[in-house]
Amino acid sequence: MGVRKRERAEQTKEAKKQVAFAKLNNCPTSPRKMRIVADLVRGQKVELALNILKFNSKEASRKLEKLLLSAINNWQQKNADASLEDAGLFVKEIRVDGGMMLKRLRPAPQGRAHRIRKRSNHVTIVLGASNNTQSN
Repeated sequence: MGVRKRERAEQTKEAKKQVAFAKLNNCPTSPRKMRIVADLVRGQKVELALNILKFNSKEASRKLEKLLLSAINNWQQKNADASLEDAGLFVKEIRVDGGMMLKRLRPAPQGRAHRIRKRSNHVTIVLGASNNTQSN
């Protein structure tokens, strides 16, 4: 490997250390309901986001709280020597995409049937560090 290629690889490795993410696939909640809670924590500091999710009464907030804790733990695994308080972690990006849909039939009047769509979603949380703890 050449010098420039190695230096570039080290730069990207250092940049990836500052970002951690977690994914939740096929969560059995409609994307619309999950987005309401996701909008509350987008761009917030991690401590504030955890408090918002903990004291929110919606069911989707419990699942997002668990996912956020997983993303924090993923960041700690990448940066074992860095402290969580000094890093200034915040919710850089949170995406709620539609997942698989279960299609069921419900009886309707006069012998007809109506289709019920039970929606699910995929949630991705990306955490970023506001200040560099790995400065040289």
